[in-house]
Order: sequence, then C-alpha cells, then structure tokens
Amino acid sequence: MEFVEVIKTPKADNVILRRPLHQAIEGTLCVTGHHIIVSSRRHSNDELWILHRDVDLVEKRISGSVGILTLRCKSLRTLQLDVPSLDDCTNIYDSIIILSTFDNIRLLYPYFHRCDSGSTDYWNKYNSSDSAIRLCGEATGWRVSNANRGYHLCQSYQEWLVVPVNISDESLHLAATFRQNGRIPVLSYVHRSTGAVIVYGGQPLVGQSYRRSREDERLVNAVLDSGKRKGFIVDSRLPGIVTTARTRGGGTESDSAYPLWTKVHKAIERPNNLLDSFTKLIEAVYDKSCNVDKWLSRLESSGWLGTVRDALSAGCLIAQCVDRDEASVFVHGTNSTDNTLLIVSVAQLLLDPRCRTFTGFQLLIESVWLAGGHSFMDRYYKSVFSSASTRLGNEAPVFILFLDCVHQLVRQYGASFEFNQSLLIELSEHVYASPYGTFLGNCECERLGLLSADKDTHSLWAYINTDEIAKKHRNRLYEFNPGVLWPSVAPQSLSVWLECYGRWVDPDSSNCEVYTQKVINQLCERRDELKKMALSLRQQLSFRHIPTV
Repeated sequence: MEFVEVIKTPKADNVILRRPLHQAIEGTLCVTGHHIIVSSRRHSNDELWILHRDVDLVEKRISGSVGILTLRCKSLRTLQLDVPSLDDCTNIYDSIIILSTFDNIRLLYPYFHRCDSGSTDYWNKYNSSDSAIRLCGEATGWRVSNANRGYHLCQSYQEWLVVPVNISDESLHLAATFRQNGRIPVLSYVHRSTGAVIVYGGQPLVGQSYRRSREDERLVNAVLDSGKRKGFIVDSRLPGIVTTARTRGGGTESDSAYPLWTKVHKAIERPNNLLDSFTKLIEAVYDKSCNVDKWLSRLESSGWLGTVRDALSAGCLIAQCVDRDEASVFVHGTNSTDNTLLIVSVAQLLLDPRCRTFTGFQLLIESVWLAGGHSFMDRYYKSVFSSASTRLGNEAPVFILFLDCVHQLVRQYGASFEFNQSLLIELSEHVYASPYGTFLGNCECERLGLLSADKDTHSLWAYINTDEIAKKHRNRLYEFNPGVLWPSVAPQSLSVWLECYGRWVDPDSSNCEVYTQKVINQLCERRDELKKMALSLRQQLSFRHIPTV
C-alpha cells in the first residue's frame, strides 16, 4: 500500500493547535506518511512534529462549522486540532487512524529516518556476541555456546549464550525441550566479589504428571558447580499461579529433582494486569478536580506503586543472596520475558556500579531486555488512552515499570548514577514511538533477522551518545560508588514519577526537572570554583615551605 492512497488531505490551512502548558497557535497542518506536522503562521520556528506511531487514540467531534480532532499520545500528551473544513477534518481523521496502526513494520519511520552514518557503529558495539564473550571472561566454569545459531534452539534468546562449561550443546538442545519456549537457564551476571551468578530462563514443563528431564537437572545443578555454592530459585509468580501453570503443562522445579536449590516466590503483578494499573495511575495524575484524600485513594487503588515496591523488593532479595549470602540465583516466571527480566535488571543495578554509568546502563538494556527477548513491539503497541477494541491484547508497560524503579533508585542514590531522569523519560518515549530501530521487533531474531534493523535503521544509542544529548542526560553530581545499593521500599520512600507522568499537564512537574538541573549546574560551577581556590591555596602554602638557600 502506498502512503498517497491513505492521505486524502495532505495539507490544511488555518488549523488551530491547542495543547496544555502552551498558548494556542494557528498555522498549517501537514500529514505525511509518518508525521503530523503543525507549523505556526506567525513564527517560523514554532513547529510541532508528531509521529503517527505515537498516537494512541484519535477522537473526532464537530463544533458548529469546525471539526475538532483530539490526539491522545502514548507519550501521555494530549493535543487538540481545530480544523476549519469538516471534509478536511474527516479525511485527516481517517488517515491518522490508518497510519497510526500500520502492521507493516517495514513502512515505519525508522526505515526512512536518515542521520549521521556513524550510528551504525552502535549496532556493532552492542552486539550480543561481544556481550557474551565479555560476560564469559568474568566467570569461571562457563563458556560461550553457539547452540542457538540461527535461533533454532530458542527464538526469543540471542544467538550467543553463556552456559556451564561442562554442558554440551547436545545436552542444551535436550534441556530446551523441558523449558518454556526453549528458554534454558543462561548466565546474565557474575558478582566480582563473591563469584556468585544470576541466571534466568523459562519455567520447567513439569505438568500434572510431574515430568523430569535429566539434561535440565544437570544444566541447572551445574550452575552451582556441583554443590560448592548455595542456590536460590526465585519464581516471580504467586504459588497459586504456579499451580494453574502446572495444569497447562508448566509448573516449577521439584525439590527431589533439584535438591541443591531453595525455592522462593517473589511475586510481581502479572503483565496482563499491568496496563490497567498504569491507566488508573495516569487517570489519577491527570485529574486535577479531586481533593487530596480522593487522589490518594485513586493512587492506591491503581496498585502501581505497590508493583514498583514489589519489583524493588525482588531485586533487593536477589542482591542479598548474591552479595551477602554468596549464593547463585536462578530467576524465572512463566515465559520469563517480562517480570523475570525486570527483577534481574533491577538486581544488577543494585549490585554492579558499572550498570549505573551512562554507557553501562545502555549495555544493561541491551544485554537483558533486548537480548533477553522482551516483546517490545507487542507490549507497547498501544497505551493508556486506547480502547480495548484497538489493542492486540498483549500490551503491558513492563519496561516503563523498570524505568520507574530506576527513577526511585536515582531519587534515593542520586550521586551514584551517571545519568539523570531525563534519560529515563526519553527512553519511555522511544519505546512507544521512535525514529530509531533499537526497539523494533519482539526479539533479536526478529530485529536483526527478519527486520534487518541493524542494516536498514539507525541505533537509538548513537543519538543518545551524541555530545549535545549526552550532556543533557548526564548527572553532573555523579560520584563512582563501588558499593551495593540497598534502597528503602517503605511507602514513604516511594513517589509518583510526576516528572514523567505529569510533564504535559502539570507546570510544576514539567518545570521540576529543568529547575533541578539548573540548581545542579549552579552547585557544580560553585564546586569547580572552590576546587580551583583550594588548589591555589595549596600551591601558595607549598611555596611558603620551600627552604631558602
């Protein structure tokens, strides 16, 4: 299908754009294959570009002779377009409906976006083979396996897997038949101090007949180096859900088959319910009419902060096992592409100061979320404003939940992170609609195989690491902290992320980050001045103590 077939009215004049926190502007509206563009008639530099992919819901109504379009975006902002011609309004409405829900991924904007050629370097810099080799170099008793070459063992994993050195590729293939979607336990993190590891994988296919797999038992037990180390299996599901999973062929590890391991349930809200929870949170943030008590009640009923607390608690539990108990941890849920990746990445942020650097955080997202098979295309197809009829049914803002968890950590340990909240907010927008190909597809197999994103699109990290953008996202108060972080998860220690969720409706929220950065810059400038003064005084003092001849 050609874009020209969809766009019946490519241009409309005298359109009025209304948006929160801004004055209304009158100008020209243009509809392209990928953008809605509104340009002011009075100020040539006053122009707004909206990706069609960012539109979550478009509503049309008529007021007299004017057609009114309301665009509710996945980035949580709401725009109103007053179109003087009713025919133009209808045509534009129809075009946006089609263009915002294109199912042909090859027609999305990342395949048309052009930028500096240097961005291709980041596809090579963050490839899974180098990450696997680097991870294997930190571990004793592990090797890099190409058993998943061509993604034949597991489509949702990366091609290169780090597995115990004494387990053959043939055994890996046999063990994969016993794990959900072939997701065998693979290495994700090695603790430098204790040597304990974090691995993740899919649930065992035990079923009601309590099936066993000798190859899987050997693989899982090999993680503990023949019983030389303690081990914990952290299941991100409630025991009741595990029982239900067993009736469907899944389940959990039996004590008799895995005697070296201790099982712990650390339940996180199921992805199926997460979008409803997030929707209730955003509705509460946007509602300025209710009093404080009612607002707090709505916030509590959303359950969002409770899920943030649960995710942080699970991450702390894993960190405690690895750091204090010197025990290895095997994390899984059902498919293990959502909550499992969530708590594994939170645990690594707590344990590893490298993950808290600007580059290390990007590597964490690549090695856990992207290489681990999080379904970015399905999970973020629609968001909080969409109607149930327009959704795929798989939407769940798990990665947004992760970014919220990171935000809570940044609030409590601000100087321990080399990046600030603005990077997290930027990522929350790109995960829904982006000119870059980093979040295309549901796994590496789709992204680099079927979609050829590494060859035909540009990497988001190239943009993030440009001097201008990186400077905006770096924390000037950063001080390297080699220790493990132990955040408070008490209710009074957690807060609604208004800098992100309320940035389009609350002037205090939208200005908070700007004001904070301004104060930080002033403090840093004063710190630099004091350092220069201290250096000058030391030099003067040293001159006074030079003996005279």
